[in-house]
Amino acid sequence: MRRPERMLVAHPFNPVYLLPLVELCAGEATAPEAVERMRLICEAIGMAPLVVRREIDGFLADRLMEALWRESLWLVNDDVATVSELDDAVRLGAGLRWAAMGTFETYRIAGGEAGMRHFMEQFGPALKWPWTRLTDVPELTDELLDRIASQSDEQAAGMGFRDMERRRDDCLVGIIQALRTRGVGAGAVLEQYERSLMSGATEGEPSAVDGDGRPLHRAHVMPEWVDYNGHAHESRYLQAFGDATDGLLQRLGVDGAYLQDGRSFYTVETHLSHLREISAGDDLEISTQVLDADPKRVHVFHEMRRDGEVVATAEQMLLHVDTVANRAAETEGEVARRVDELAAAHARLPRPERAGRSIGVNRGQPSG
Repeated sequence: MRRPERMLVAHPFNPVYLLPLVELCAGEATAPEAVERMRLICEAIGMAPLVVRREIDGFLADRLMEALWRESLWLVNDDVATVSELDDAVRLGAGLRWAAMGTFETYRIAGGEAGMRHFMEQFGPALKWPWTRLTDVPELTDELLDRIASQSDEQAAGMGFRDMERRRDDCLVGIIQALRTRGVGAGAVLEQYERSLMSGATEGEPSAVDGDGRPLHRAHVMPEWVDYNGHAHESRYLQAFGDATDGLLQRLGVDGAYLQDGRSFYTVETHLSHLREISAGDDLEISTQVLDADPKRVHVFHEMRRDGEVVATAEQMLLHVDTVANRAAETEGEVARRVDELAAAHARLPRPERAGRSIGVNRGQPSG
């Protein structure tokens, strides 16, 4: 190579668009600066780079998976368990723990208050027992291959490849979102990436606005948004309106640094109106109008359109908070200036027809 100092391997995991881990492995002549640059690039796109200290066959994660795979093959070969039973042993037990903590953290807890040393002293001698077959692999005879294949077909129960892929992705999204609420594992990576997107907005100004100067947010209805009724679940409307609110906050200058300083806006009240059904594949455009504002509050109104037709609206009250003290606080500085500026500009717009509506049943006047 003419530039061997720039060569390294980036080893991601499927599905790459959901699993954050990517192993980075340098060559003997790779410059440390190249590894660091690649690490920063991976973090910028929401990945979790793990720098492998030295080149080794199978990197790190594949070697761990290989050990489990070898032992699983022996258990099927020796007719101790079926492929379905072994998958249950992982997904219903250790696999759930592994999503939040690795092997070492898991065993540290097993050691109790005395920690890892106590665990190793108690269970370490068992490692010398001949109860695993990790140093060998069964001969992959036609009989063993047929057994594995037939059991795998039975396990799939007629589900096609794409259906299994979709189910896997939906489950991973749910697990990662659950971990995100705790700031653990892949959830912590997602949270950090989302905050970096807030920080990366150019001067806090999203580029899209409509002809009346209202910020615009565009969304696409994904297949997983659709519920048993065949159209988008109500929670997805709120998700899209929430993303539109985030776009407004970027315009107001609420970026990663602002959040880091212990200031933010919280949504304290929301009123949704569902006017039309939206379905998978629909392209949406959400405009946001500031109806009113004071030093602590911003009153906004969203209109969701599909092909120019209003399909839903959302009215929200945003409260500015001191996240350290966990109480309402007045906006200051550049954010306060932008709030006042946008509120003044939008005050010249017609008030939306549905603004201020409440839920109720019109029973009419009694006849008499």
